[in-house]
Order: sequence, then C-alpha cells, then structure tokens
Amino acid sequence: MKMPSENFAMGIFLSCQIIVGILGNSSIVFYYIILVFTGKHLVPKDLIIEHLTIANCLTIILRGIPQTMSYFGFKLFLDDIGCKLIVYISRVTRGMSLYAMCLLSCFQAVTIRPSNSRWTKLKYRATNCIGPSCSVSWLFHLLLNILIATRVSGPTYKENVTNRLSYAYCSLFASDIVETMLYMFILCFSDVLCLCLMTCSSVSMVSILYRHKRQVKHIHSAQHFLKVSPEDRATQTILILLCIFVISNSFYSFVAVIMACSKYPLPWSINISTLIEICFPVVCPVVLISNMKANFSLFLRCFGKR
Repeated sequence: MKMPSENFAMGIFLSCQIIVGILGNSSIVFYYIILVFTGKHLVPKDLIIEHLTIANCLTIILRGIPQTMSYFGFKLFLDDIGCKLIVYISRVTRGMSLYAMCLLSCFQAVTIRPSNSRWTKLKYRATNCIGPSCSVSWLFHLLLNILIATRVSGPTYKENVTNRLSYAYCSLFASDIVETMLYMFILCFSDVLCLCLMTCSSVSMVSILYRHKRQVKHIHSAQHFLKVSPEDRATQTILILLCIFVISNSFYSFVAVIMACSKYPLPWSINISTLIEICFPVVCPVVLISNMKANFSLFLRCFGKR
C-alpha cells in the first residue's frame, strides 16, 4: 500500500500529538479519581476541569485517531453508523469544551472578587450550580448536534449524490440552504454567547489582578511581594488557557469557512483543521499540570506514605 510522503509525515506528527494529549489528559483524570477515592475534598473548579478533560480526551480520540488512520492509507475502516457516531460525538465534545472553558472563566472571575455581601451570595450560588450546569450542558449539546448525524455517511456510500463532499474517512451531505442557515445560526449563537462571556470574565480577571498587583507594590516586604497566591496562579492559568482556546478556535473557524465555501474538499484545509482542532486538547493538560505540579508532588508524597 503506497502512500504520499506528506501523508506519512502528517500521520507521524498527528500520532505524536495524540500520544501527548492522551497521556496528559489521562494523568489529570487519574489524579482526580485517586483524590476522590482517598477522600480528598474537590473544589467546584476541579469538577469543571474534570468535564473539560473528558471532553478533550474524546476529541483527541474521535478526531485524531481516524484521521491518522486515513493518513496511513486506511480509508474504509468505518461504516455509516461508525461515521455518524464519531462525527456526532466529536461535535458534542467540541461544544462541551467551549462551555466548560466559559464556565471555568466565569466561575474564576466570581471567585477572585472581593468578599463583600453581594459577591459572597453569588459565590455560594455559583458553587451549588456547577454540577447541574455541567450535566445540563452535555444534554444540551447532545440535542443540539443531533442533526449532524443525519448528514454524515461512510466512505462506502454508493448512491450518486451531487451535494456529497468526501472528507477522508467520512462523507458529508449538504442539506437544504434554509435548513443549513438556520442550523448554523443556532450553533453560532451559542458559540458567540460563550465567547462573549469568556471575554467579559477575562477582562474582569485581568482588571482584578492588575489592581491586586498595584496594591501589593505598596507593601515593603519583599517576601510577600514575591509570593503568588493560589487564586492568582489559578487565574493566570485560566487566562493562558483562554488565550490558547480563542486563538485555536479562531483559526479553526476561519478554515471551516473556507471549507464550507469551496465546492470540493481541499486536502490542505482538512489537514490544517484537524491539527488545529486537537491543538487545544493537547496543550490544555500541559498548562494545567504545570499549574498543579505542587499539588501533584504533595499528592504523590502523601500517597507514598499511605
């Protein structure tokens, strides 16, 4: 089975991304599972990170592995049902990843607010709503993306259809223009709403951190000045994740628009869209683990003593 050298190189590069992403996300999931079994108390932020990590793992597996197999020349390994499930669940996990980042940024913006009476009540309410909101979000995205499953078929589809676009291991059918525009409007509205909330919460966190830094400068103790609180460190980590998430999704949306406007699939756009789509799920655990390295070392010492 002969394959182009560029496809082989892309397959190797994507395989390395998949290995790094799965190892990183699995480490975080395993870390939280052990904490639960050892009776450690998890804060609401940890619950959001758990949902985000699970969504990232599914995105890497469902988008990365089939695309890698197609790079190595295996294009007929899925039937219609397999294609529908993979594309459908990958769309659900993408939406859940967006919502989890939005929820994480909004929750952190509320958490680092000054503890007056108004924000104390809001913090308490936000803490109690984290679990139900994550569960409702999974259900919402399962229902929202159900239409995409009806437009996907396997590579062995035999009927001659003019509006069929082939994308590596699966095919996508273009539906009625009115139905497509309505469906895209609903998807874009939910995405834009989450992005607006993330932008507002990011501006709020940056403003709070800036004011806090100015206040700390007036303290003459150099030791206190150099000390970074856990809240500030967590906020900086979330801001880094938000920047990576927004940049990667912006590039992905730009490539998706090019693919949608083209009558025929462009090989380079498919390759770039896949690499960009799994970029955030791969980088996300690296940033989180770098922030939680103190907790990891403390946890390993305690676990070793037990």
